[in-house]
Amino acid sequence: MDRGIVDVLAGRVMWAVSAFSLVLVFIIASVLVLKSMPILSSRSLVELLITSAWNPPRGEFGFYPFVAGTFLVTGLTLLLACPVCLLTAVYLAEYAPRGIRGIVKPAVDLLAGIPSVIFGLWGVLFIVPLIKGYAARLLGINITGYSVLAGAIVLAIMVSPILISISEEVIRAVPLQLREASVALGATSWQTTKHVVLRKALPGIFAAVVLAFGRAFGETMAVLMVVGNVPQVPTSVLDPAYPIPALIANEYGEMLSIPFYDSALLFGALILLIVVSVFNIMARIVLVKLEGRSF
Repeated sequence: MDRGIVDVLAGRVMWAVSAFSLVLVFIIASVLVLKSMPILSSRSLVELLITSAWNPPRGEFGFYPFVAGTFLVTGLTLLLACPVCLLTAVYLAEYAPRGIRGIVKPAVDLLAGIPSVIFGLWGVLFIVPLIKGYAARLLGINITGYSVLAGAIVLAIMVSPILISISEEVIRAVPLQLREASVALGATSWQTTKHVVLRKALPGIFAAVVLAFGRAFGETMAVLMVVGNVPQVPTSVLDPAYPIPALIANEYGEMLSIPFYDSALLFGALILLIVVSVFNIMARIVLVKLEGRSF
């Protein structure tokens, strides 16, 4: 077969596959919108998002505690994970001997393959009792340990392979000539890493944070096992929470004979899709600006 024809066919196949991905997202969004219309038709969007009462048998569907819990757990997850993972990636890429890198990299990859339910069980058996014991001893309060902090710690460990692996790869991909030019001008190793390497790798590191946000924001099994699942707005990191993914996993399929109940849960899924989509679009805009400012 003529190579030109093969190139054309290959291009069209890849275009079709790419277009299918876009169509699939559109189909998912359309189904969620259609399924959410009953609850949106009976109640205003503002009412659903700012009210806190959640009692489906009585027709009360306030999503504010679930939205607040989702953002609080996700935000604390990134706050815990990003500094540690970034420093680890810098060490592995710039300073670690080959032997240490050969041990740590497979361990990080292995961590990425552990099922989320294992992380959840580990959180229940270790993190929750640890928080309960130390909080009771240091703060003089009585809590169960199932809390926003427990969920954030478990999620931070779960997203660390993404942050470490991608950040380490983009740091190592920075051209050696940039490092040599910086050292030749009298910069120390750390100054070169800080002002040259990390600046050049910033778009890739930011992309890793975006992927970690999406993983943490939509994680279900591990979170619902350690976060407490109490439909209230958490006032501290030691309070229980009820993220939207845990709400859907726990309650979808239960009491669906209640009017608007299934529609409300699918509206929660629509919230997740919209937030992740908006965040990715904004992140893409920031990435373009960062790439334009790089060397």
